[in-house]
Amino acid sequence: MASYLVTGAAGFIGARVAEMLLEEGHTVTGIDNLNDAYDVRLKEYRLRKLQSLPGFHFVRADIADRNLLTQQAAITNQSFEAVIHLAARAGVRASLQNPWLFYETNVIGTLNLLELCRQRGIRKFIQASTSTVYGLHAPVPTPETASTDYPPQPYAASKKAAETLCFTYHSLYGLDVSVVRYFTVYGPAGRPDMSMFRFVQWISEGRPVRLYGNGEASRGFTYIDDIARGTIAALHPFGYETFNLGGHEVITMNALIAMMEDILGRKAIIEHLPPNPGELQTNHADVTKARRLLSWQPQVSLREGVARLVEWYRAERTWAKEVATL
Repeated sequence: MASYLVTGAAGFIGARVAEMLLEEGHTVTGIDNLNDAYDVRLKEYRLRKLQSLPGFHFVRADIADRNLLTQQAAITNQSFEAVIHLAARAGVRASLQNPWLFYETNVIGTLNLLELCRQRGIRKFIQASTSTVYGLHAPVPTPETASTDYPPQPYAASKKAAETLCFTYHSLYGLDVSVVRYFTVYGPAGRPDMSMFRFVQWISEGRPVRLYGNGEASRGFTYIDDIARGTIAALHPFGYETFNLGGHEVITMNALIAMMEDILGRKAIIEHLPPNPGELQTNHADVTKARRLLSWQPQVSLREGVARLVEWYRAERTWAKEVATL
């Protein structure tokens, strides 16, 4: 069994990846600063689940702090098979408000971790990226070969910069890198700034559903377990490769709300707002490469995944209904 360093271990994807690795018998050192990018109760909920599992060790630290990464004994005294770098500041709208914070975490934080690999002789690095690097005019479905030269907002630009750093460390030092570009991910205890969590909460609590634009924008959604499996599959040695993960079931926001109304048994109160600048009209991944090289295929249908999210929300409603969904 191997030992892995997982950054963003209390995050949505990081927690599920760490959990799956632990279930396979590996040991995981998780690092997270438990920041307040969204309601910290979600991060604490995920972290409690991980801390109940054997083989998990938690380090509370900020990846943008170079000294913490070089002085934490739990990190510097360990020999890791790979760094699975899932920590990030994420979100289109938030990056417009504070682009400096996004660059500190997503660029400087990535540089610190790449240096950790170089200095400690860690041979494998997984870099979490995003479909937004493809910009506003990407072909649909989008292959990995599509241009990433025109990121439409600071979030996408910071992730593009992180990818570039990864290639530099591969080229200079032979670091084996898999970049995984996530499309729209959802599931239990997901990010509350994403449509899935927000819509379920708002419809369940009889609050207005704030819908940006006319509701015909579409997303390719993929369930969290499928994304975590794909991420772990990318641990195999590839030299340097980029993989799209996600986006296998595309649905408009209007159709998604109708599906949730059916599953929840409640009608939505819809409040239409202007479209957000920098938001994509659609995203849909071409995952041919992931199928071929990772033997990866999403397994959870959209309706089944939404039903699981609703089931989780109802079980945790006492506190989940209070989570801020901006």
